[in-house]
Amino acid sequence: MSSYLFDTPEIQSIPVKGEDAQYPINRIFCVGRNYAAHAAEMGVEVDREAPFYFTKSPSANLASGSTIPYPLGTENYHYEMELVLVIGKPAFRVSVAEAGDKIYAYGCGLDMTRRDLQLAARAKQRPWDLGKDVEDSAVFAPLTKAAELGELGAQRIHLEVNGEVKQDAHLRDLIHNVYEIVADLSKYYHLVPGDVIMTGTPAGVGPVVAGDKITGGVDGLEPIELTIGAPE
Repeated sequence: MSSYLFDTPEIQSIPVKGEDAQYPINRIFCVGRNYAAHAAEMGVEVDREAPFYFTKSPSANLASGSTIPYPLGTENYHYEMELVLVIGKPAFRVSVAEAGDKIYAYGCGLDMTRRDLQLAARAKQRPWDLGKDVEDSAVFAPLTKAAELGELGAQRIHLEVNGEVKQDAHLRDLIHNVYEIVADLSKYYHLVPGDVIMTGTPAGVGPVVAGDKITGGVDGLEPIELTIGAPE
């Protein structure tokens, strides 16, 4: 058995409704600009040809209901409400028709973003890591098994800040649906149980400040909540 020079990081995980055991996080993939209205508000054209992706570190995982300090290095910290799916079976080069069988569960997620750093990087055609792969920026509510949610499309996805609705759409508004995302991503990665996919955010993203409380949900899933505290 190997020994290590430093303590190894703890395994990151997400609770699952009805299960004592938690879902372990292997990787976190995120789909960019997957709602047309959000692409428009970000000042870019809709790309319907194929999804595009960025990643977050598993250590960015944070449980719904947490309070976090306003993050370092930003003056424009944004919320993004998302439908999350998690993989339950190995998936490599699967078809859209096969993709549904690979999805274990769905949940609500927040992709918290240092928007000023993201936009600065985008303007220079640099990677988004400083804007997106932020500590405590992948917030997850407990997962609901896929069979319990049923067919996707009609469900409302929404977010509020201090009780005021900021994002309000439906899952049918996704440019690339969950099955298309899994099939496409499986062309480039051997997806395995533990892989988490954040499917994109609707229009209405915006900033939060210390003292703000974020709430959100998707019909049929456990709601999500996050409070922004004072800077460290």
